[in-house]
Amino acid sequence: MRVLISMAALGLAVACAPQIPDSGAGFDTTFDEALEQEAAIAGARTGASVPPPRVVSQETLAPAQPLVGTTPLAAPTAVAATQTDTAQPVVVSRADTSQTGSADDIAQETAAALAAASQNSGVAPLEASPSNPAPQALSNPAISDENDFAAVSSRESIESDAARIAKNKQSYQAVAPTALPDRPSDTGPNIVTYALSTQNNPGARVYQRTGLNLATKSQRNCAKFPSPDQAQIEFLSRGGPQRDRLALDPDGDGFACSWDPRPFRLAAQG
Repeated sequence: MRVLISMAALGLAVACAPQIPDSGAGFDTTFDEALEQEAAIAGARTGASVPPPRVVSQETLAPAQPLVGTTPLAAPTAVAATQTDTAQPVVVSRADTSQTGSADDIAQETAAALAAASQNSGVAPLEASPSNPAPQALSNPAISDENDFAAVSSRESIESDAARIAKNKQSYQAVAPTALPDRPSDTGPNIVTYALSTQNNPGARVYQRTGLNLATKSQRNCAKFPSPDQAQIEFLSRGGPQRDRLALDPDGDGFACSWDPRPFRLAAQG
């Protein structure tokens, strides 16, 4: 009795268990059949009748027009089309001959381009090479040849030179020298006259200078002048060389801010 009850319970358990799907089912379907199934599913979704891809026609495209001046293209291969395709055959071409022009037009344009390119100076192009001879110089009227004896002697003579010299002498104008104007005495100190009146060199003490930090003060005040000549003029106008109110001559040589009288002396000797 217990055995019968156990067998009945096992049977009920097997009947209630879910069935495990076969993961390998459907692998015996060919590739074309799978495409037909997908087409059928797509047609069912859209409501349109999609023919299976295996149904093709043997309709071929018309031969393409060859390019101008090139080798004709090979005949196109068969193109797949459905039985429900009622469109006209499509002509495929690599180039539109209406835009490139005919062979005669291209020949005329090429001839015109070659003719334009040949209209140069008439001199053939020269290949660059160290062995090439020197190019011949062309005549240029803008360049003078007065230094070329052969060119001048061919058109000039002793008589023509004498006539040209006489003509140039007639255009001379003699200017008589005049006396130099007197220098006004109210223009301030003359550093040239002062330089010629001195004999000591820069750095040789002649005048006594007293004060604190004369070198620092001199450096600061000399920087205010654009040149040593201007500093010397100001130094002389303020009582120099005996007095040095601005500390422009701290060493007492009579020359302010590195002013040097020797160039003026040498100019007077020459």
